[in-house]
Order: sequence, then structure tokens, then C-alpha cells
Amino acid sequence: MSTYKKFTFQGALTQEQITFFQDNGFIHFENYASQDTVQEIIRSTEEVQRQWVAGGVEKVNGIPIKYGVDENGKKIVQRFAFTNQHSEAVRRFAAHPNLDALKALMPKGARLGLEEKDGVVFNHYVNTEGSNFFHMGWHTDSARDIFYGKKVAPMLNIGFYLDDSTAQKGGLRILPGTHKQGLWDLLFRKKYFVNNYADEKEVLVEAKAGDLVIHDGRIWHRVAPSPVTGEASRRRVMYIPMIVGKYQPKTEKSATPLYLHLLPFVSTKKHKKLVPAFRKAA
Repeated sequence: MSTYKKFTFQGALTQEQITFFQDNGFIHFENYASQDTVQEIIRSTEEVQRQWVAGGVEKVNGIPIKYGVDENGKKIVQRFAFTNQHSEAVRRFAAHPNLDALKALMPKGARLGLEEKDGVVFNHYVNTEGSNFFHMGWHTDSARDIFYGKKVAPMLNIGFYLDDSTAQKGGLRILPGTHKQGLWDLLFRKKYFVNNYADEKEVLVEAKAGDLVIHDGRIWHRVAPSPVTGEASRRRVMYIPMIVGKYQPKTEKSATPLYLHLLPFVSTKKHKKLVPAFRKAA
């Protein structure tokens, strides 16, 4: 699969859309939200960033906040956690009833994890000399369940794009169908985060600001580094988890999960030169 079919969200999922997701582990809806909504969220998160930088916020509900530097040498937040608890625009977007339609892709009892896991995560990728978040190696989102001492549970990551994302920006790369793999492949198919080699079976998700891309938490994916630097490399995506199981909200007293100790390995510059060549092995 070098290309894939994109869909239009119409309030309820069709059988074709459900089947596509079940077969491939992801689905892409074009023009889900307006550019006014995109800009409202960007403005709101920039205000949250201003407050967090000024206040030296290190963690939110036990989740470390990732800082970096933009193309102008200005300190920025590159990974926000629980953004919905600090931005009214993000809260409204994440709480919109439209997203309930995605429960058709999950077992009975699915819910949006707005107070659980990392809440609504806002990722800001930019390729600059001071950036700490310009790519992310191969991983699955579901592996974190292992660190919680739980069985791997079904989950969705609902990605809302706030910038156009093309090959020039690196972008999301997915291995379709790997959400059907067994536990061994989920854990050991590739080296988590460290491996950012291109894979001959990967699919580039090219999205525009306002698009919605949903992927199964068990699918292997990565964020490739942009071949350009500065403003041209900017890529902002907001992720909302949909989960099942026991309700486990987090608070300011929550401990930092063990899996987040892997984050220092996510943006290691020395791996950047290794990315262009295809690698079949992990």
C-alpha cells in the first residue's frame, strides 16, 4: 500500500470506513474541522505555552512537559500533556459529540480518556538546532499498558492536524495491518523509539490542517524527521485517546509512568542520518 483512500466524516461511520480501519489499523478524514477551529486552537495553545514557559511548569498530572527551541531561539513547549485541562478551545474540541461516532471502531464501553493516560496531547515538531522534538522513532502506543502491569487493551489515538503535513515535513509513517500482530511482534518487531529507519512497507500519511487521522494503538508508526529546517518543518498535531477498561483518572499527585523514562531517546540527533535507507530488520 503506497497510497490509501481518504474519507469524509459525515457524523456516523459507514461500513466501508469501519472495514477500512479494521483491515489497516488507521483511517483518514479530510476537512474534519474548519480553519477557524484550527487557528483558535493554535492561539489557545500558544497562550498555554506562554504561561508554562513563564511558570517553569515541569509536569502536568505526573506527565513531563517537553521543551525545546524554535527557529528564532525562543523556548517553546514541544509536547503538552492534558492540554484539554488548560485550553478551553482544546477542551471544546475534544468534548464534541462528533467524536462519539468513533466508538464504532472500539469495543463496547469505549470512552475518551480526557482525564486518563496523558489526556489530550499536543505535539509540536520543528527541526531546528535547539529542537528536542523533531522526529519520533518506531513505536506502538499500546506498549505503555505493559509498563502499567496490564494486558494490552484496545485504544485509538485520534489525531487532529493543525498544520499541513507532507513528506517535506517528515510526517507520520504507518505500517498498515500491524495492529493485528501478536504480543511478540508488538514488543519486539522494532527497537522502540531508537529505530527510525524507513521501512519499505510504510505508508506516509499526508494530511492538511483540519484533517483527522485515527490510528489503532497497537499499530507500528513513527514520525520521520523533516529534511528541511525552521518554519518550513513545523508540524503540530493534537492527539485524543479513546480507551476501554477501568476508569483511572490522573491528578497533580500522580506519579510519572515508567514508560516516559524512554522519552530522552525519542529525539536523539545521532539517529537522524540513519533515516533515509530502507531497513527490513529492526
